[in-house]
Amino acid sequence: MTARTRSLLAVVCGVAVAGVYAGQPVLAPMGHDLGLAPGEVGWVVAAGQLGYLAGLVLLVPLGDVLDSRRLVAAHLLALAAGLGLAAAAPAAWVAFAGLALAGLFAVVVQSAVAYVARVSSPTDRGRSIGAVTSGVVVGILGSRVVAGLVAEAWGWRAVYVVLAAVSLVLALVVPRVLPPDPRDPPPRYGAALRGLAGAFRDPVLLSRGTVAFFLFASFGTLWSGLAVPLAGAPWHLGETAVGLFGVAGLAGALGAARAGRWADRGRADHATGVALALLVASWVLIAELPRSLLLLALGVVLLDLAVQVVHVSNQHVLTDGRDDATATVVGAYMVFYSLGSALGATTTAAAHAVAGWTGTAALGAAFAALGLLAWALGVPVLRAARRSRGHAVTVGLLGLEPTTDG
Repeated sequence: MTARTRSLLAVVCGVAVAGVYAGQPVLAPMGHDLGLAPGEVGWVVAAGQLGYLAGLVLLVPLGDVLDSRRLVAAHLLALAAGLGLAAAAPAAWVAFAGLALAGLFAVVVQSAVAYVARVSSPTDRGRSIGAVTSGVVVGILGSRVVAGLVAEAWGWRAVYVVLAAVSLVLALVVPRVLPPDPRDPPPRYGAALRGLAGAFRDPVLLSRGTVAFFLFASFGTLWSGLAVPLAGAPWHLGETAVGLFGVAGLAGALGAARAGRWADRGRADHATGVALALLVASWVLIAELPRSLLLLALGVVLLDLAVQVVHVSNQHVLTDGRDDATATVVGAYMVFYSLGSALGATTTAAAHAVAGWTGTAALGAAFAALGLLAWALGVPVLRAARRSRGHAVTVGLLGLEPTTDG
């Protein structure tokens, strides 16, 4: 895979996830404008996550059925429509509908990752997944910076207008730049859906998916809950300053690329455990938000680095050797991601209302610790699968034979 292709797909992924997460640094003005109570603003992010969950079930299997270039372009067009609806929303329910639609088609990320995993060589798969996933990191965290700047200058609606315009441009570029998607005749959509359901019987997917569930619940707890306390006493930061904390988290993009290389060298399991331990430790620093912005920034760097290392390692393990069902297995895995992100987004406001930032930090740390426990319990599962099947994990997807798992 060429650097040009990886770069384009990284941009596609970045824009797609930005549509889901761009509201986080502007929750306060957005909630005020739409008439939301403080305890309801978390639904701005949750609406996109719930749409994303639906897309994982209904749309991601299409990646094993349709031509990837056309599928990615179509998703981008629909994404732009959802973002435009959110930008023009006169009421909260219209904004939620637009964000849910944007989340539904933001699963273009999984179509892109599956395409990359399918066309990359075995020795280069981790590097390619890491490079494309770095676009996700930049989109999630960089969108906070851009959203803060744009919102402070032109209002929160302008954020979604910009993202919609970029999505339209990418929809025109993708079919012209991506190379053909070489593979055997694909299955029917019904078979792909059955394959998605069957994937949840795979113990390795269940293990890695449980880790992802708690991983992104912890991630969502931070980024869904950070804007409100930073905007309040004692810091009183504006949207731009709040958004700039995304710059600290961009270190995770570097971690995503490096994690891919570690996975190519057979170190995915070890890297996952170390990263989850760092995730737990990061909350000790993040808890210092009321007293130190520097310690908060250091904690944000650790958290986002840990999240991306685990995320890339998980996808490498699950897609290795599954070239004819990469979209399906990635979609099944990302169901856990979406549910965890939604849990973090919806529980953070309640935790903050009960115990302030201490409650939020305790919640995020608890999710991180559960992720570490899930990884520890899952290590024997993965090792047993490798021993009993000669490094092969039967996923039962689309009627495939057992394939080699790295």
